[in-house]
Amino acid sequence: MAKMITPAVERAERARAKIKNTGSSISPTKAAWHRLLKNKAAMIAGAIILVFMIFAIFPAQIAPYGYDEQNYAVAFTPPSADYPLGTDNLGRCILSRIIWGSRMSLIIGIVSVVISLFLGGIIGAVAAFYGGKIDEVLMRIMDVFLAIPNMLLALAIAASLGTGLGNMLFAIAISNVPRFARIVRSSVLANKGMEFVEAATAIGASNMRLIFRHLIPNSLAPIIVQGTIGIASGILSACGLSFLGLGIQPPTAEWGMMLSSARQYIRSSWWMVTFPGLTIMLNIGCFNLLGDGLRDALDPRLKN
Repeated sequence: MAKMITPAVERAERARAKIKNTGSSISPTKAAWHRLLKNKAAMIAGAIILVFMIFAIFPAQIAPYGYDEQNYAVAFTPPSADYPLGTDNLGRCILSRIIWGSRMSLIIGIVSVVISLFLGGIIGAVAAFYGGKIDEVLMRIMDVFLAIPNMLLALAIAASLGTGLGNMLFAIAISNVPRFARIVRSSVLANKGMEFVEAATAIGASNMRLIFRHLIPNSLAPIIVQGTIGIASGILSACGLSFLGLGIQPPTAEWGMMLSSARQYIRSSWWMVTFPGLTIMLNIGCFNLLGDGLRDALDPRLKN
């Protein structure tokens, strides 16, 4: 019987011939990295994020002035050689405050995602692994939280707990737990019937070992993508809470609070609102672009 030649078969033959000619195969990690490198938008976004991370780590060495260094003699100064982004109503350098604010905003975004991932990952993995009534109860609770908009839920929690960094982190983290729980549950359900799980079960692995050593590590691809996008969501929520007065309090530099304090001067001193707003938009856009790039790189269906 003649072998049927289809486009999929031809691609597979070419891939096998390429591996045979090179004498070695490329690991999945390296293949994903190569695909990510080809995504110019994601790489540019990653470079911009890296710059802001450097700002967050070394603000004192990079910022030309302190975040709360006041000089009333230069208040409301437009962008100039001495103050590239101008000054605010208290004579503070806006560029310096944006650089210092990157530390607070990135800390909130990253830490809130870590907390959300930890809690949501456990809930989603347990629900998927045990199934039945446990899955039903846990997912219905998550559905209740998912029915409430992210920002509204974070606002309600922050208003109940009060202002401060710790309360804001908790509010943002809890509002993102249902999304991570859903994603982890879906990934664990997809991997639950795989051969490696059956092999681990056959050699006597405990349920906790199956969940934390086999199922969750093999479900990292969608978790990484959602985590990257979740950082953008966390930064946006933090800026929104600070803008409403429920987040970081003066004199600490934070992008949302900078917008809030400058809104009354939007007509007379446009730079006080424009540059912090552009910084927020740039960071959120870059994290979303990087998340999209990671999704494309880690999706096995996009392999040639």
